[in-house]
Amino acid sequence: MARRAIAPLEYTRRLWMRLWVAAVLAFLYIPLIALIIFSFNDSKRNIEWKGFTLKYYEKAFENSSLMEALFNSLTIAFFATVLSVILGALTAILLWRFRFTGKAGLEGTMTMPIVVPEICMGVAMLIFFNGIGWPQNLPWPFSLSQIIIAHSTFCFPFVAMVVRARLASFNRQQEEAAKDLGATEIQAFRDVLLPHIKPGLIAGALLAFTLSLDDFVITFFTSGPETVTFPIKVYAMVRFSVTPEVNAVSTLLIILTIILTAIAMKLQNAAALGASPK
Repeated sequence: MARRAIAPLEYTRRLWMRLWVAAVLAFLYIPLIALIIFSFNDSKRNIEWKGFTLKYYEKAFENSSLMEALFNSLTIAFFATVLSVILGALTAILLWRFRFTGKAGLEGTMTMPIVVPEICMGVAMLIFFNGIGWPQNLPWPFSLSQIIIAHSTFCFPFVAMVVRARLASFNRQQEEAAKDLGATEIQAFRDVLLPHIKPGLIAGALLAFTLSLDDFVITFFTSGPETVTFPIKVYAMVRFSVTPEVNAVSTLLIILTIILTAIAMKLQNAAALGASPK
C-alpha cells in the first residue's frame, strides 16, 4: 500500500512539533543526566571533570546518618502510600456512587491539599499537632507517625482523583449483573469493581509514594527534633556545597524511582488487560 504524501505545510507542523517536544525533554532531563555524570566525578567540586570514580558511592553507603535519613523517608513513603490508597479509593467510590447533601462541598474540600501551597499545609499541620499535644519523643517507628499522617493528608486527594477518573469508565451494569447472579456487595466489589480500578490504584500509589518521598516543606514543619528524612538531610548538606556524595545518593534515588515506575507500569498494564472484557 502506497504511503500518503505529506503536504509541505503538514510536514512543517510535524517538524516544529518534534523540535518542541525534543526541546522540552532536553530541558527536563539534561540536568538529571548531568547530576548522574558528576556523581562519578573524582573531585569534591562539580565545576570540572577530573576522572571517573566510585568512591563517593562508597562514602554514601558508609554515611550512617545519610542512610538512616533515606531509610526514614522510604518508611514514611511506604506507610503514607498505603494510607493514601485506602483513603483515596474509599473517597473516590463514595463521591462516584452516592448522592447526598453537601457532596459539592466535600469535593471542593478534598481538593484543598492539592491547590493550597505546601507551606500553608505544613504550618497548619504544625499548629494541629501542637494543639492536640502530639508527643515528640516517641520510639522509632512511632516517631515517624506525625509525618506519615501529614503526608497521607496531603497525598490521598491525588489518589482519589486518579481512581475517580478510572471509575468514570466503569459500566455499572456489570456490577448489577453480578448481584443478580447472587453476589453480595463485598463479592461484587472484590470481583468486579476492584479489578477495574486496580490500574488507578497502582498509578495513585506510585504518585503518592513519589510525592511523599520527595516532600520537604511539610516534613520540615512536622518532623521532630530527632527525626531526619532524606530531603532534609540533603538540604543540610547542600547548604555548604553540592558534593559528588550528594549526587551519588540522588542518583540512587533516581534509579529507585525508575525501577518502581517500571514495576508499577507493568502491573498497571497487566491489571488493565485483566480488567478488559474478553
